[in-house]
Amino acid sequence: MGFLPFFSLETWILLITFCCIFVMYGHWTYGVFEKLGIPGPKPKMYFGTVGRMNPVFYIEDSLLAQKYGKVWGMYELRKPVLAVMDPDVLKIVLIKECLTHFTNRRNLRLNGDLSDAVSIAEDDQWRKIRSVLSPYFSSGRMKEMFNIMKHHSHKLTVKLQSSLANNDVINVKEFFGPYSMDIMISIGFGGDMDFINNPSCPLLTLVSAIINIYLFSVSGCFPVVLPLLELLGVSFFSRTTTGHFKKIVEKFRAERKGSSHQVWNITIIIFLMLNRDSSITVNGPRGEKQNQGLSDSEIVSQLTMFAMAGYETSAITLTFLAYNLARNPEITKRLQEEIDTTFPSKGPVQYEALMQMEYLDAVIKESLRLSPPIPRLERQAKETVKINDLTIPKDMIVMIPVYALHRDPELWPEPEEFKPERFSKENKDSINPYTYLPFGMGPRNCLGMRFALLLVKLALVEVLQKFSFSVCKETMIPLKMDASGILGPLHPIKLKLEPRSTDSEHVDK
Repeated sequence: MGFLPFFSLETWILLITFCCIFVMYGHWTYGVFEKLGIPGPKPKMYFGTVGRMNPVFYIEDSLLAQKYGKVWGMYELRKPVLAVMDPDVLKIVLIKECLTHFTNRRNLRLNGDLSDAVSIAEDDQWRKIRSVLSPYFSSGRMKEMFNIMKHHSHKLTVKLQSSLANNDVINVKEFFGPYSMDIMISIGFGGDMDFINNPSCPLLTLVSAIINIYLFSVSGCFPVVLPLLELLGVSFFSRTTTGHFKKIVEKFRAERKGSSHQVWNITIIIFLMLNRDSSITVNGPRGEKQNQGLSDSEIVSQLTMFAMAGYETSAITLTFLAYNLARNPEITKRLQEEIDTTFPSKGPVQYEALMQMEYLDAVIKESLRLSPPIPRLERQAKETVKINDLTIPKDMIVMIPVYALHRDPELWPEPEEFKPERFSKENKDSINPYTYLPFGMGPRNCLGMRFALLLVKLALVEVLQKFSFSVCKETMIPLKMDASGILGPLHPIKLKLEPRSTDSEHVDK
């Protein structure tokens, strides 16, 4: 106690006051769910309930669902979050009350240059952007994009073939990642950056590291500093990456001038620019003139988000598909039989026939059930809402644990098993649509769902026409999952790539 005289009484009062405030602030938001009668784990000061049962958040969701049921309360650091897996409640949140009480996703505030991206924008701005973008992702547009996708899927199979000369064990994402980004750039901007043959391109690295995870922790523990961080221009999204995409937009927009190449006619950038130029001007709520098209800033944001989100989710989907097929050779064989029947003698893949392949569709849906690229969905309540016996307070984040929902044994018998027959013609109608949400549901579902499925189906068919995947000693079974970011393995998925012989293509026909 000899150090006590070194501090004055005023200093001790300040220290004690600071400690009291620090402790009170750390517990301030806790207790919300106890008052509502909602079960859940007990939070710890500042850390909430994060990582209490498992450091991987979506695996922890499954463990919490097993312990607490269909609805529970949790705390992401200091932020109360209501987890909901009840299909009846989900139908109201995602569909019936989406445009009234649950229109918006969680606002992280530090969105920087991407604050007006369609996945982040809110209310009227979101409605405007969504209405402009929706026609671009129609089934008719998909047919127009198909030949561009085929150009890149051909390059993918050529690259896979050349890799066999060096090693038959491949890091799967090193092939599917560049393929996905090539398509994003071609469809989004009208250019061909040939990532498949230039995998070291810095843009791929920049996209993978776009989100600043550390800022989530700071903003979660001390949300009081968010206005200051906003004022300083701090963003969750790397300015280096978003700035790089701005340069790409300007580059291809400049190249487009004076060019009559047909590919320009079906790119998103030209679609949005033409929409802006031809849009009518209407009176705003205060009588001011407003153009119904998108501004330059909004166009750049949509293209940047399209490339970033589409690249990662498509690459992850294809990677897990390859992994699941490698572990289930009998399913691979049946799928290849359907492929060989639909496109005999390794014939060119046609759009209409591809979209009619039932077993292919079932395989992809089952892989998305086991490994949804976005393992959580979120909506924020605008007002206090009562749904059945559940009260959802104003501003509460409603989190839908998609990964846990897809592995609920009450909904999916043997949930850990890869069984495409769950989605067969005979069985798929018995599935409650609010228990399978890889693309979300309702007005704020994934805008690019058709696009993503087409990209994935084409790559899978063209690859399986020529190759098969199998496990090897480098394949990690079971996978250890990464605790940060969207769903993904901690270590790269490595599989053995085997060329299909001519004879194997006609077995059992």
